[in-house]
Amino acid sequence: MTVTLRFAPSPTGNIHIGNARTALINWLYAQKNNGQFILRFDDTDAERSTVEFAEGIERDLRWLGIKPDRIERQSARFSAYDEAAELLKSKGLLYACYETADELDRRRKRKLARGLPPIYDREGLKYTPEQIAAFEAEGRTPHWRFLLPNFEDDPFKTKRTKVHWEDVIRGRQTVDLASMSDPVLIRGDGTYLYTLPSVVDDIEFGVSHIIRGDDHVTNTGAQIAVFEALGAKAPEFGHHNLLTSADGSGLSKRLGSLSIAQLAKDSYEPMAVVSLAVLIGTSVAVKPVKSMAEMTAHFDPQTITKSPAKFDMAELSGLNKRLVHDYSFEDVSDRLSDLDIGGGAEFWAAVRPNIEKVSDASGWWEIVNDAKPVVDDEDAEFIQQAKALLPDGPYDSETWGKWTAEVKEKTGRKGRGLFMPLRKALTGQEHGPELATILPLIGPEKTLARLS
Repeated sequence: MTVTLRFAPSPTGNIHIGNARTALINWLYAQKNNGQFILRFDDTDAERSTVEFAEGIERDLRWLGIKPDRIERQSARFSAYDEAAELLKSKGLLYACYETADELDRRRKRKLARGLPPIYDREGLKYTPEQIAAFEAEGRTPHWRFLLPNFEDDPFKTKRTKVHWEDVIRGRQTVDLASMSDPVLIRGDGTYLYTLPSVVDDIEFGVSHIIRGDDHVTNTGAQIAVFEALGAKAPEFGHHNLLTSADGSGLSKRLGSLSIAQLAKDSYEPMAVVSLAVLIGTSVAVKPVKSMAEMTAHFDPQTITKSPAKFDMAELSGLNKRLVHDYSFEDVSDRLSDLDIGGGAEFWAAVRPNIEKVSDASGWWEIVNDAKPVVDDEDAEFIQQAKALLPDGPYDSETWGKWTAEVKEKTGRKGRGLFMPLRKALTGQEHGPELATILPLIGPEKTLARLS
């Protein structure tokens, strides 16, 4: 059997780092097992799902280095869901309920007030033909619930019914079907909720493993029951811990929290994002991983811990910086060209230790070509003395040392008093790349002009 996993976002917003973590874990698991990865758009919500968001999700996954083996859309598969729903109805496992949301809410509150669990009481199974006719005369349309197999002969006498599975991340898991309400599979307006389309697709697409956030652990028991009701063996399940923002708050597509699109726009390296998204919340030390192939070899779902993990932008910046500092000129030459940055390997070697993002090189290229000199009043005479001692060009890596040695001898200045005024005059900055490497890039003509 081919190991097959899927990532199933709803195209109702931009995916955030928490969604990306799920996609990455699924993709890496598939890669690790020579399997397949399906991108499945759960776009049954026609009002909120858009082509633009779907295209954005595909773009964001490509940016992360994820290439799906196939792409599916639930909006094209309603006939399969209708067929499955009719099968469940014919088996008596999908039943109509006419309660309004307010009625259900009042019923839950009454149970809670009596100290009872707020589980649906299967009132829909008791309707007489006359009651159904009255509901429909009022204009009510039914929602449809799946009858959980948590009883022997009488559905109103539930019993403890344990569903077990070996979670590929969390180990042995158990859910009691008697502790939950029969799940709604079809809304009153006839649209499908997540569960039925998802199960139907997983069966037809041959999904062997479902890996998702641990907020779905309880749902798994009911989904296994739906798989079995449709005559299929449930896939293996895995539930990973969730990511939060640095302050512990949850992530949201609607709020745009830590969206992949924004991280890309902010010029972070994809592998910095991948490294933190995958390794945070595991027993493995977080470090910058250079490629998806290396991450695949590094990935082990057994290392994922159970506690939520915080995605800290400061940690991302640190990883990004470490990756950038390890890039050769060949690694970034095309990107520098796209940014209209020249200077070749010499420029990259000069500025690389002083940047956190490749795009930061633009600022230093601008300084090389058009800096605004800064000369304090107390240093004006010293700068003129240094200017008079400027060597003839062309400049090389030894020019700075020879020049400053002569300036030191002639003026008596040393240390910070010698180097800082020259740095500020040449670059307009108090900190930056080694001037021995920058001076040849600035060249004699610009150096002379900046000291004037």
